[in-house]
Amino acid sequence: MRPQDHPQQPLLLNRGEEEEEEEEEDEQETAYDSDEKVHIIGIDADSDSDNAPPFSWRKLWLFTGPGFLMSIAFLDPGNLEGDLQAGAIAGYSLLWLLLWATAMGLLVQLLAARLGVATGRHLAELCREEYPSWARMVLWIMAELALIGADIQEVIGSAIAIKILSNGVLPLWAGVIITACDCFIFLFLENYGVRKLEAVFAVLIATMALSFAWMFGDAKPNGMELLLGIVVPKLSSKTIQQAVGVVGCIIMPHNVFLHSALVQSRDVDHTKKGRVKEALRYYSIESTVALIVSFIINLFVTTVFAKGFYGTELANNIGLVNAGQYLQEKYGGGFFPILYIWGIGLLAAGQSSTITGTYAGQFIMGGFLNLRLKKWLRALITRSCAIIPTMIVALVFDTSEDTLDVLNEWLNVLQSIQIPFALIPLLCLVSKEQIMGTFKIGTVLKMVSWLVAALVMLINGYLLIDFFSHEVNGVIFATVVCIFTGAYVAFIIYLVSRGITFASWCYPPKNVEGIE
Repeated sequence: MRPQDHPQQPLLLNRGEEEEEEEEEDEQETAYDSDEKVHIIGIDADSDSDNAPPFSWRKLWLFTGPGFLMSIAFLDPGNLEGDLQAGAIAGYSLLWLLLWATAMGLLVQLLAARLGVATGRHLAELCREEYPSWARMVLWIMAELALIGADIQEVIGSAIAIKILSNGVLPLWAGVIITACDCFIFLFLENYGVRKLEAVFAVLIATMALSFAWMFGDAKPNGMELLLGIVVPKLSSKTIQQAVGVVGCIIMPHNVFLHSALVQSRDVDHTKKGRVKEALRYYSIESTVALIVSFIINLFVTTVFAKGFYGTELANNIGLVNAGQYLQEKYGGGFFPILYIWGIGLLAAGQSSTITGTYAGQFIMGGFLNLRLKKWLRALITRSCAIIPTMIVALVFDTSEDTLDVLNEWLNVLQSIQIPFALIPLLCLVSKEQIMGTFKIGTVLKMVSWLVAALVMLINGYLLIDFFSHEVNGVIFATVVCIFTGAYVAFIIYLVSRGITFASWCYPPKNVEGIE
């Protein structure tokens, strides 16, 4: 599908208008070129119908892929660290929150997929077109900072896994270099087609599932306590920090941009409502299955550490770097040492998340700046932004293990700050008839989505207040923080107010009903 001059009305343009605009369209940045997309077989006779064709397992298989790539952000090393700390400190008591946080994440990702499918454009491209230059640049910078923060955590996690699996022969900085190079090797597979690359991610997710399921089997957690942890909400003042971490790790700003672009890897005729409805149906099923799998994997990690370390003196000292060693001491070697099982799962999580991070960086940079650069060049720029600070961190961390804990706190805060700058534009765009046509979200879904977004932002706001109340010392530092906080809140208010009116002056309203 070629991008439109007015992508906000993908179902209203006729073929003649498409042909007239073809030259200018070719100059626009796109997530995927037409020859890169997966062709969906099975064109029904009634191809102009507004209704989706009957369900087909074969078509579901062809649409399967983008949701699983998106789900990797729910399984990155930062999430794994949040899981193990929640399990060690709070036991099974936060499993219910993990379930509901995953459900909230699913809602956000389904909205991102809806935006990409219905408009034929991804979130970064639409932000470029709908916001003035200064706001667009602020949003781009925020998205890049969020991506760099996530990337550092992912690369460090992968480097720790390499250090574990090499018995300490390879230092952390060497693992960082290997991870950076591996990323380009995997991206090279894209030249053989989107499906081949998706198959690599499927192997990595399966590796994580197998590794952590093996650990789960070795730990033999209490089934009744596990079930009660999932169905009975429980929260105490002692576990509030871990609860905030569980929710904060689920919504990743760069993942919202990523998913809205990944869904365009399938060849969907956006001029036919039936085809768009069909794509949305299959992507909804696929994304739901993918996040169920990610929830189960996160549950495995949380329960393993809950069974082994909850209520012990070690609970507050466990992190990514020493988790494997503590597991080894607790559960022993067995048929295959649990230290290496943990290392393999962590490596799969780190490698897969760094690749999707690079993917997201390409879409964010290309969408906001409308760059027609080669993908490898955009990948090189994106990776360099993260690898250089990560190398510095790796060299420092090799001499001080406490550095990683401090680093993770700052990186979590950095990503929490960015969440409104992905969620608010997304919700404003999918609510607008001028952008989505007949596929705008209805009143009920809009209310639920804004409530979820407000809840996520409030929870992360608590994290920010708690963090800075302990970290801010001195008049100068406090003044700087207050200035940035004022600017931050003002920009959020601008985005919300802009969302109420920004599209109404561009396009006349249309008499079509929204879909709930």
